[in-house]
Amino acid sequence: MFDTLARQPDDPLLALIGLFRKDERPGKVDLGVGVYRDETGRTPIFRAVKAAEKRLLEAQDTKAYVGPEGDLVFLDHLWALVGGDTVERSHVAGVQTPGGSGALRLAADLIHRMGGRRIWLGLPSWPNHAPIFKAAGLEIATYDFFDIPSQSVLFDNVVRAFEGAAAGDAVLLHASCHNPTGGVLSQPQWLEIAALAAERGLLPLFDLAYQGFGRGADPDVAGLRHLLTVVPEALVAVSCSKSFGLYRERTGAIFAPTTSPAAADTVRSNLAGLARTSYSMPPDHGAAVVRTILSDPALARDWAEELEGMRQRMTGIRRALAEGLRSRWQNLGAIADQEGMFSMLPLTEAEVMRLRTEHGIYMPGSGRINIAGLKTAEVDDVVGKFMSL
Repeated sequence: MFDTLARQPDDPLLALIGLFRKDERPGKVDLGVGVYRDETGRTPIFRAVKAAEKRLLEAQDTKAYVGPEGDLVFLDHLWALVGGDTVERSHVAGVQTPGGSGALRLAADLIHRMGGRRIWLGLPSWPNHAPIFKAAGLEIATYDFFDIPSQSVLFDNVVRAFEGAAAGDAVLLHASCHNPTGGVLSQPQWLEIAALAAERGLLPLFDLAYQGFGRGADPDVAGLRHLLTVVPEALVAVSCSKSFGLYRERTGAIFAPTTSPAAADTVRSNLAGLARTSYSMPPDHGAAVVRTILSDPALARDWAEELEGMRQRMTGIRRALAEGLRSRWQNLGAIADQEGMFSMLPLTEAEVMRLRTEHGIYMPGSGRINIAGLKTAEVDDVVGKFMSL
């Protein structure tokens, strides 16, 4: 039976990681892999995470399953961080998931089970969005969200897509820190999106993977929170990989704000059933860490301070990079005003390859760069190598 299979292509970003590791040149720079790195080039463990893990090591008394819904206290605290007081907790169904990817897959499966057939996806987007939605049986309708040469959000395209969507269609929205462009929606644009979603009867599916990396923990969910006050139903997929540095712990959740406690209970039972037939039970450790941090005011303050420091570091690198590149590409000054870990440069694949082979600068062929992959001391040198193209 295995002979009937065709070999699938390797993920190009994962292949890039291997190429970078094999490169023995000093001064090589990895702008590809999508993880936060500090000024030493390492992906740090938050101080609050270490403290929480120490408590768990000393106090945890079982390794029994947590159940398909996951850690309920973790879900309560995480929803408070994301949704604030916009929707009563009793009206919100929540299920812990294996990372944000697991949350997106459960959301897509739920949409399919409810009879939803189509989801609207602005391009470019995270490369795994379309495969997840396709695997769940959804039809994917696309539109151009961002123009790379001008470094601008094509908001007119967003409006046209929403106006052309049918009632019951789902729409994927990056809550903040758009991956891969860093493009920012203004407050008036969020208000217009909310009004259109309500008017057209659309189901928003938020991907929230970088809360705190853009403008701050609360500003990064301001658009999401406003929209939740306007539409009766939504789905919110949350990842704790970046905001808590829990990449390998695969910690996330899917939330479904609804119109009543009864509706929330029905949705929760369906999400739990879908989880049971997919991965059965979520991993416990990462959620226990987040629960411990958010349950303790001192740990929560320390976590928030460290997260803010990471955000400010990325903001500083953005400004320095934008200042250096704008003399060659004027529109790249917009990088300073973008948010999150990523931006997309107007480079050809040939130019990306030149940077890799001649200078040891690694990035995907799309020109997407990870701002957090740069050290402050490397910015001027990297800018100089870009200028040599």
